[in-house]
Amino acid sequence: MTAQAAKAAIQRTIKLNGGASYVWAAVKTIDTPDQYTLVFHLSYASPLALQASADYSAYIYDTQGPAGQTGNAFTSWLNAGHDTGTGPYTVQTWNKGQEFEVYLKQSGKYWGGWSGSHFTKVVFRVVPQDTTAAQLLRSGQVTFIEQISSSLWSSFKGDSSIATVSSPSWQNLLGQLNVKALSLPVRQAILYAIDYRGIVTALHGSGVQSSGLVPPGLLGHFGDLPDYSYNKAKAAALLNQAGYGPGKKALNLSLTYTQGVSDEQVVATIIKSDLAALNVNLSTQSLAWPTQWSKGKSSNAAQRQDIFLEYWWPDYADPYSWFVNLLETENPPNFNLSYYSNPSLDKMINQVEPLVATDKPAAEQLYKNMQVTILQQAPIVSLYNQNYQYAMLSGISGFRVDPAYPNVVFVHDLKP
Repeated sequence: MTAQAAKAAIQRTIKLNGGASYVWAAVKTIDTPDQYTLVFHLSYASPLALQASADYSAYIYDTQGPAGQTGNAFTSWLNAGHDTGTGPYTVQTWNKGQEFEVYLKQSGKYWGGWSGSHFTKVVFRVVPQDTTAAQLLRSGQVTFIEQISSSLWSSFKGDSSIATVSSPSWQNLLGQLNVKALSLPVRQAILYAIDYRGIVTALHGSGVQSSGLVPPGLLGHFGDLPDYSYNKAKAAALLNQAGYGPGKKALNLSLTYTQGVSDEQVVATIIKSDLAALNVNLSTQSLAWPTQWSKGKSSNAAQRQDIFLEYWWPDYADPYSWFVNLLETENPPNFNLSYYSNPSLDKMINQVEPLVATDKPAAEQLYKNMQVTILQQAPIVSLYNQNYQYAMLSGISGFRVDPAYPNVVFVHDLKP
């Protein structure tokens, strides 16, 4: 891997203009003055060092396959389950949609080397049922579980053969409220009706209460924002103002959440109960993510949901993605599934990242102003920040958590 190879990879990502390729949006040209130096020339100020650490769309990889494939042929080769990076493991087999879905094998030429004790093979196993996953770990048939229901995770604590690790993440569960279907008083009423403490209690440690959209540890997090708290009387008064709620006609709403995510199911059940006490009938629907997302993006507004639950995390160690993806005006919608549009907020969103690069205090204040605006307008709410609860066989050492990559296991660092 050389500067020239890195330049080619980045330029290809920019040209493809897919996924989170916006992380390179400020790049105008790239120079390679020597074999191991990249010089970026930007069209505007941007925190490029942060952006280059993104979870995706910042990969450095060879831009052609082993048989010289380029263009569409190279894309097809990659999409068939091949890789062309510089990591410690390489794809051996991809069984799309199967239980034993991916097998990785040791990359013998890995630049980090293989001295000492390392795993030489990695298997990714898809186990939809938490109870089954727990049984597999207890019997030693799997080595590591990334996430599991909090009650099952807690049950591992008395087992000396299993180690548990809990760590804060920069991930939170969001509820996006359909501003096209719900008036401001109704949206505010919904947010006052939710028992946030009750949700956190029910999660048994996998969630903590949040303040605003930005989790602790990131620029733009503040603990003194005007957040919503459970207030049944306020919720009832706002619903009555809109002609619904206690003593008035019932309000019928719909909520979708992602199938197979047990924490989302718990939250959906609690919100349904909270709203029922206010004469609001909430129908909850568990959908596979592609189906849920397609429904949210439907061109037919009548097909969309009133509340869309999903987990969110930053593309890189910065809060920008909560705003540019979820709250900037989109037509047609992609991730802005509250369908919110505020030209004033759009302007602030477009100003903030250059400030992160040149004037962090000003950027921080702008992030605070944006969060105050959306708390007042109620198009979206953070229901809690997620603690990751990992479980693994106790003989393993070297596991570390990076909040920028909470769902990544750096297997080369692990000692069997």
